[in-house]
Amino acid sequence: MKREIIVTADGSTTIHIPEWNEQYHSKHGAIQEAYHVFIKHGLHHFCSKLCHSELVSESHYSISILEIGFGTGLNAFITLLEAEKLKQNINYIGIEAFPVSEEEILKLNYPKELKGENSESVFSKLHNTSWEEKHAISAQFSLTKRKQFFSEIEDKETYNLIYFDAFGARVQPELWTEDIFKKMYNALKNNGILVTYSAKGSVRRSMLSVGFKVEKLPGPPGKREMLRAWKEA
Repeated sequence: MKREIIVTADGSTTIHIPEWNEQYHSKHGAIQEAYHVFIKHGLHHFCSKLCHSELVSESHYSISILEIGFGTGLNAFITLLEAEKLKQNINYIGIEAFPVSEEEILKLNYPKELKGENSESVFSKLHNTSWEEKHAISAQFSLTKRKQFFSEIEDKETYNLIYFDAFGARVQPELWTEDIFKKMYNALKNNGILVTYSAKGSVRRSMLSVGFKVEKLPGPPGKREMLRAWKEA
């Protein structure tokens, strides 16, 4: 399937699939969307509620994050930068069945737009490390990339946070079913959180049906709402 690099409204790039009229990130701003959905309402929310609780007060505590759709590596890259700012250890697992090509990676402008320390080399390292192995990318951030279909995930009570960033239900409805969200529910630890850009009624109902508590939140630019779900202890 043909894929092309486009520039989104905030100046950051993403990959566009003409056949589906679908992007890896919002055309209204790839970086803006990532920060709003996954960092503000995911990582920062989890830290504000649980990182400093009595249960996880140890200074070495590591947040375990599962990303559904590693794709361009943007969410992982921003999370790594946030881990450095927060002095927070993060163990990041990215699932991707169809990895982005090296040629496409070289055309993405995230290091230039985000201007992190050694950002070019860090972003390259995220993509150049081998699959199916855990790698220390920085002092605060480790990465394991798994080449796997989402339907094959069988992790149990492993993650504090899930970034659910699959292609939209319009083009891949099979990724937004009760079966998939049951796997997500099972993969989370108690008090774990799942965030996604989607706010479709069918998605919310699927989450509720497998046991999640769900809330609607203001969406990123170009989108009215998004969803955050959590697994109560």
